Amino acid sequence: MVPRDEETETAVQTQLWNHKVTKVTHPRAGERSLATGYNNGCTNTSALKCEFTSSSITVHGSYTGRVRAHRGAESSSWVESNVIDMDRHTFIGPPDVTLHVTGTSLEVSIKDPVFKQSELRETYTSATYNITYWKSSSKEEVETMSDMMQDRVVLSDLDPLSEYCVQVQIITNMNPRPSEYSDVVCERTGDVDAAPWVAAVVAFVVMATVVALVVTLVVYWKQISKFLCPEVVLPPHFKESLLLNDPNSIYPVSLPSEHCDHVSIVADHRTEEEGGCSTQPDTSQDGG
Repeated sequence: MVPRDEETETAVQTQLWNHKVTKVTHPRAGERSLATGYNNGCTNTSALKCEFTSSSITVHGSYTGRVRAHRGAESSSWVESNVIDMDRHTFIGPPDVTLHVTGTSLEVSIKDPVFKQSELRETYTSATYNITYWKSSSKEEVETMSDMMQDRVVLSDLDPLSEYCVQVQIITNMNPRPSEYSDVVCERTGDVDAAPWVAAVVAFVVMATVVALVVTLVVYWKQISKFLCPEVVLPPHFKESLLLNDPNSIYPVSLPSEHCDHVSIVADHRTEEEGGCSTQPDTSQDGG
């Protein structure tokens, strides 16, 4: 390799050689043919790592990488890596685990790790789970369920009101390395397992009660409304008291008294007296 110094920056060039796969299933060593040439990955970079795009990589591919350094007009020799089989040498991340309590049982839900390219089940069709669980108060008594294909597994016959912890690992027959262990997840069990028919009976009773209430409300709506909002009826002695009372007592405000005067009207030398009412004072004199 060309050494680095402080005066001239050393650039790195990385290439990837794709070994063409003749079979989708994992073949023996002699069943892979070599493709021609390397593909450039990173050129003229000072970074000490290079990430190849997913478009240039297949999940069942076999690859060899090489790298060399440049400083000015000088270049180092190529240094090649070992052959890398993507499905054999991939590091599988930890699965995600959640627990659900049902009485004294725990349901383990497993979610596969996310791959940058493809899915775990597409790459490893026969992947299985190893589930390890133990009572938190006695870690030395560990139970293991191996080669589980389902992503939902029920742990039954557990002690009531006890905390159990679970950890899961993925195993594949194509990759000799198992996945990383999941995080330890703990959950407390319930009191006792309820019989399945109990929940069904409770649900039926609730539904029947609701239907009965609705039917009763519709059929007896008038009676219910009269009961809740009855008509106001005065007692007989209240009615008699109102009828016997002076009407004026209901309206205590008295009307003003009127003052009436005699008025004489003279027309064609004839006098006619009429009784009239006036609220004005009399200002005329007799004979006027």
